[in-house]
Amino acid sequence: METFLQWRGERSPHADIALNIASLLKSAVQSPCKVRNSDAKVGITADGPFVYPDVSVTCNERDRTAQKFSQQPCLIVEVISPSTEAYDRGGKFALYRRLESLQEYVLISSETKAVEVFRRDQKGAWVFIPYGEGENVELASLSVSISIEDIYEDVMLALSK
Repeated sequence: METFLQWRGERSPHADIALNIASLLKSAVQSPCKVRNSDAKVGITADGPFVYPDVSVTCNERDRTAQKFSQQPCLIVEVISPSTEAYDRGGKFALYRRLESLQEYVLISSETKAVEVFRRDQKGAWVFIPYGEGENVELASLSVSISIEDIYEDVMLALSK
């Protein structure tokens, strides 16, 4: 029998990782930047489509005071699981790439200790930077470094099959 969280496509590791990264970013960023969780939507344009990233960070003043949605995030984080990975890597990332303000897109595995950063370079190309256990994830858009251990603190990952 499926649990409610499985039905939603999420499990406890997903929720724990999302909370950890949001908390870490909130304590690390300075004003005027604002960290938002998965309840806050991002508009690809003013008329949509709209998406709900696990975590987004905006440093744009209009977004800081926006009541309905953000449009200028500099960083978006998605926690990926087997049920969401294809969309997060494909269709969702294609939407996010339309945001001129977006400088980094971060995928965090809910299965293993692995973080992937896609960073827009000066020419507008997306550069892939993988991180693993024992490393610090560098988020250039915010001048922040976060350890993999802190991202996965108190997270119970599934045992290897």
